[in-house]
Amino acid sequence: MTDTLRPVETSVAQAPDRHPGKLKRSIGVVGGTLLTLSCVTPASTLFVVVPDLFGSLGTATALTIAIGSLLCVAVAFCYSELGTLIPSAGGEYAMVSTMAGRLAGWLVFVLSLLVVMIVPPVIAMGTADYLAPLVHLDPSWTGASVMLLATLAGLLDLRANAWITGVFLVLEVIAAAVVAVLGFTHAERGADSLVSMQVAGPDGAPDTVTAFLVVSGLAIALFVTQGFSTAVYLSEELENPRRTVARTVLATLAISAVIILVPVAAITLGAPDLAALTGGDIGTMVTAWSTSAVGTFVSLCVALAIINAGIVMVIQNSRVLFASARDKAWPEPVNALFSRLGRFGSPWVSTLAVGVPGAALCFVNLDTLYGVTGVSVTGMYLLVAVAALLSRRGPHRHTQAWRMPLWPAAPLLLIVVLLYVLIQQDPTYLLWTGGITAAATLYWALYLRPRRETRWLVSVPEA
Repeated sequence: MTDTLRPVETSVAQAPDRHPGKLKRSIGVVGGTLLTLSCVTPASTLFVVVPDLFGSLGTATALTIAIGSLLCVAVAFCYSELGTLIPSAGGEYAMVSTMAGRLAGWLVFVLSLLVVMIVPPVIAMGTADYLAPLVHLDPSWTGASVMLLATLAGLLDLRANAWITGVFLVLEVIAAAVVAVLGFTHAERGADSLVSMQVAGPDGAPDTVTAFLVVSGLAIALFVTQGFSTAVYLSEELENPRRTVARTVLATLAISAVIILVPVAAITLGAPDLAALTGGDIGTMVTAWSTSAVGTFVSLCVALAIINAGIVMVIQNSRVLFASARDKAWPEPVNALFSRLGRFGSPWVSTLAVGVPGAALCFVNLDTLYGVTGVSVTGMYLLVAVAALLSRRGPHRHTQAWRMPLWPAAPLLLIVVLLYVLIQQDPTYLLWTGGITAAATLYWALYLRPRRETRWLVSVPEA
């Protein structure tokens, strides 16, 4: 139990021989915001993830996403404070290890690794649907190709990727705006339908969306805006992270919530009937509201947005693996490989290590990927909230950092709500995630803990 509660001493964690390499500080608030927004990938989330929510929640989809966004405000507060205290590419695991102990940090690392490995292929598999106006492709093979393309782009300089993803981001925001305008101008029902809690049943007749379904859907709703945490992963490459991390996290959450929620509300109002809304075929609705040319334009913008998301997620995920190697999470030969930096300053082996398996995951059942991701994100946020509750004790009490309002009420409330959301999830996905976490705990007990002086030494680079 002491391993879980005792914070890591940062003075020890900063020993020179534990730094095989440092990432280059090369981006400011604008570049960081572009990269972070691209990781949230609001348009591809809108067109790939949200249709599944429409299928189970119908008219309650916007309400569920709004509740999830409000919960994410408290999550963003936790990330902002911890991210400025612990500006590390390790993200959640570096923050939680420092505040709540090495075992807690290791478990967060495993959960974050699950998320960063699963989310990109989930998004990438949606590419084929939005290239359909031009060419019919197999979703799995198309998703795998997108993942490999994103991996190649992830090997480039981070500043170059910030501009590439920025251009793609503009296109996806335009697509979301077009959908919002078309939905509102073709409204079939009033604003009260946003809280009418109805979904089409198997026979097409209206069914009631229960509170239980809304709570269950919150795990995916949290995933919808989850990418704002990328600002923390990029904190080693952000200039002046003590200021820019919090600004990037909070601004990204606000912008992405608007970009996603407004079109969702528009689609809910503009869908021709409840069955069409529950079907979630946004492309068909856009074409019906306008012309086939507009529908094709929106579809191509979404396809580009998905590629954009893949690039940014591979960038983010490679930084997590790089940081874990620098912090000695693996046997030494593996650490040496994952911590290597290429000619552009990117961790090229880590980039390949997350991109290639991501391509393989495109051939796994999509519902399983969604379920495990929802449970993992909820569990990860829960442990981050616990770390935020401990962030003002000991030497960290007086460290210069952004401090959240409503502390400790915000993290306490978040812990209670997330625990409730977690226990409402499908037992199958809880068992999958729990089994992986149990295996990781076994690795900790048999390999990392007996080598506590040489393994899992969480480092905190200078800000």
